[in-house]
Order: sequence, then C-alpha cells, then structure tokens
Amino acid sequence: MSTRRPLLATLALAVALGAGVERAVAEGVTSDEPTDAQILRRIAHWRKQTWHWQTVLGRRRTRASEPVRGVADRQYKLWLLQVWRQRAGWIWLRAKHPAHKRQWRCIQRYEGPWRSYPGGPGLLDSGGPYYGGLQMDLEFQRTYGAYLLHKKGTANRWSPLEQMWVAERAYKTRGFYPWPTTAAYCGLI
Repeated sequence: MSTRRPLLATLALAVALGAGVERAVAEGVTSDEPTDAQILRRIAHWRKQTWHWQTVLGRRRTRASEPVRGVADRQYKLWLLQVWRQRAGWIWLRAKHPAHKRQWRCIQRYEGPWRSYPGGPGLLDSGGPYYGGLQMDLEFQRTYGAYLLHKKGTANRWSPLEQMWVAERAYKTRGFYPWPTTAAYCGLI
C-alpha cells in the first residue's frame, strides 16, 4: 500500500503534464519548446488551480513571488512553471481525500444528487431551499462555503469534492448534526 500512493501520485502528475502537451499541439505549436507566452499562461493556470484548492481546503494561499511577465530569464520561467505544477499536483492529491469522505458519501445517498439543475431530466433536486448532494441551505453555504458560493453559485454547481470540503469545515464545529436524520441512518450520530 505504501508504494501504491507514490505510484498514483506520479501517474496523476504525468497525466497533468501530458495535458499541457495536448494543449500545445491544439494551439498549433509543433516545437517541443513552448513560447514565453505559453509558459506564462501555464504558470497562471497552475497557480489558479493551486489557489482554488487551497481556498476550498481552508489553507492559506501560497504567495506568488514577483510578477513573471517582466522577467527575461526563460530558465526561471520554466522553473517557476514546474514549481506551480507540483504545488497544484500536491494540493489536488490532498483535496481528493477529505477526512470523512466515506461518511459524506453515505449522507449524500440519502440526501440528493451531487449536481442538479432546475428542469433537469429525472433529477430529484430542482433547486432550493436545499442544494447539492449534502442538501445545504443558503445560510449554510454563506457560512462555510462563501468562496464557492460567490465563484460558482449554489452548491448544486460545485463538484462533489468541493461540497465535501465545505461540509468538513462545518464538521469542525457542528459534527454531523446539520444532517440529523441521514447521519443517524449512517450511524454517525
């Protein structure tokens, strides 16, 4: 089991790095060397991904050093790209494993679909007053998931992991009590 995690981490990082190559081909770049503009876009992409998941997990954002646009040193830009890619990879690996993931999945089974949209075909949750797989009301979302509420809208538009991390934030002070019936079904209270 201990050798499996590093292998999975390496595989995840390789897939992420491969996505950059596919993007470069789609943009019409045939050389193996990305242009400075492409490097800057990739740095911005990985920094944005890192900061998003750091915010969702309730961690302090990694500071960006200095503006890279004015730097002429290509090696520094490539190094910085690698640094942000690695940071994004590590925070993503952490994000995939909320402390109570199994418990949130059990609660979700009794609550509602992770994602739903009003008028969607065959979906139980048509929106309001509770949203998402953990059926969070707006006050709950404002209190524990204000960043995501502002960025993406109500919880039914968040990924299952984002919903679980907001629930983790609530769990720290309230336990599983915001879901009394379903938490009891799952044997959590």
